[in-house]
Amino acid sequence: MIELDTYRQQLGQIRASITEVGGALNIESLKEQHMELHETMNEPDFWNDLERSTQVSKKVRIIENKLEHYGKLISRADDVEATMELAEEMQDADLVAEAGEEIKKLTEDLAELRLETLLRGDYDNHNAYISLHAGAGGTEAQDWTQMLSRMYQRYCERHGFDVKVIDILDGDEAGLKSITMEITGENAYGFLRGEKGVHRLVRISPFDANARRQTSFSSLDVSPIIEEDDDDIEIDMKDVRTDVYHASGAGGQNVNKTSSAVRMTHYPTGIVVSSQTSRDQVHNRENCIRMLKAKLLELREREREEKMADIKGEMKKIEWGSQIRSYVFHPYSMVKDHRTGYETSNVDAVMDGEIDGFITAYLQMQ
Repeated sequence: MIELDTYRQQLGQIRASITEVGGALNIESLKEQHMELHETMNEPDFWNDLERSTQVSKKVRIIENKLEHYGKLISRADDVEATMELAEEMQDADLVAEAGEEIKKLTEDLAELRLETLLRGDYDNHNAYISLHAGAGGTEAQDWTQMLSRMYQRYCERHGFDVKVIDILDGDEAGLKSITMEITGENAYGFLRGEKGVHRLVRISPFDANARRQTSFSSLDVSPIIEEDDDDIEIDMKDVRTDVYHASGAGGQNVNKTSSAVRMTHYPTGIVVSSQTSRDQVHNRENCIRMLKAKLLELREREREEKMADIKGEMKKIEWGSQIRSYVFHPYSMVKDHRTGYETSNVDAVMDGEIDGFITAYLQMQ
């Protein structure tokens, strides 16, 4: 059968790719780490330290997922080979078709594992904060910020990430002025860090009675969430101004009846963070400190890589000429990433999840 010869060639390429990915993941080293961590977990007083046990358990889970993913790919490749041998022996067209479908799925799963090998940064496996801020464009920009917020929430949900809104500021007429979300999941920061920048939307405005074309801007910032035992980032509270205020929103249950919302301003860097989703002021303070540490860490890492001048050049105004990506709904349907060159002609697909393509293209450039 001609199909079997083609499938055998494809399977040989898949096996070679699996071996290559295994080398990039350093499977033998992962197995050694896994054994060492399990020995640590077997120590008598291991579970007495909650923070330490949580961190070790998290590392074990991440390593086990990678080893399991890699092992399953090898096992499935063996199963496909056995299926093809049986199909050839029995001259069964159904088994040939089954082998072809499994090879297609194997190729897709292998691409996912290959992406994981690109996430080698110091903080790529951390959780993340993402913040969206409306820029030039008034109500249009605020509506665009809300659209982006929904898009990223859908992306995170499809990839198994948990999303928690930390701070939100509604727009004057529609949409959002700003929103900050905590993204929890394996490699959350690694997948989202390339989204930092200004996003531009061109469309016929639903808020314009004359149906004119409008351009709107929204900025997105991404920061890794560092662990509680990370002493690298220290904050002198003398350098921080703390303000408390009534939370905005629909209210009820004391949400906007007391000064539970917290805003912190870091004088040396000018960084401002706020949290208002909890009814407990103490909890909101803790959220603010975590966000401030995350932003200071992101600033420090970028200083190492690009120097401060380059960072200032990247933190552009949220307006024309600063965008990293343009979503053009009119006069034609095209979305283009200015860094990767990746584009699509299906706008609805983009807003419903084609962001996968942009993130994949960005990671493959690393």
